[in-house]
Amino acid sequence: MAVISELIRSEADGSISFGDYTLADKKKLEDFKHEGDLYKVKTFADITKLEKNGMFVYESVPGTAVEKFHCSADTVSFTVEGEEDAMVTLELEPETEYAITVGGAEAGQMKTNLGGKLNLSVELDPGVAVEVQVKRI
Repeated sequence: MAVISELIRSEADGSISFGDYTLADKKKLEDFKHEGDLYKVKTFADITKLEKNGMFVYESVPGTAVEKFHCSADTVSFTVEGEEDAMVTLELEPETEYAITVGGAEAGQMKTNLGGKLNLSVELDPGVAVEVQVKRI
């Protein structure tokens, strides 16, 4: 997997890919149209953030590259790559239980807070993509 040099792109399977953790300075792209929604991405070495129609969707600290980000009513799935371990925050349904899978291994269950935020840590090695799946229970 490589960084997303265009910052965000649509994939043939209906998912999106975004982020470039190799950038020294923050770059952003607004009003990216995908399946009737408008996306905004901000990314660089320190942070990667994605918004959909003005609402928070994804954030990682430090920055990451995300491929095949797909969100349905019950599941969020994507692959993530970065220079070092990352803290990922997702916006989901408030006060809802989710089963987390990271790198094909069950990472347990977590409940979102009142605002719907779910925080998870992903261990990353440079150049190695890790699959993440978050599924509503």
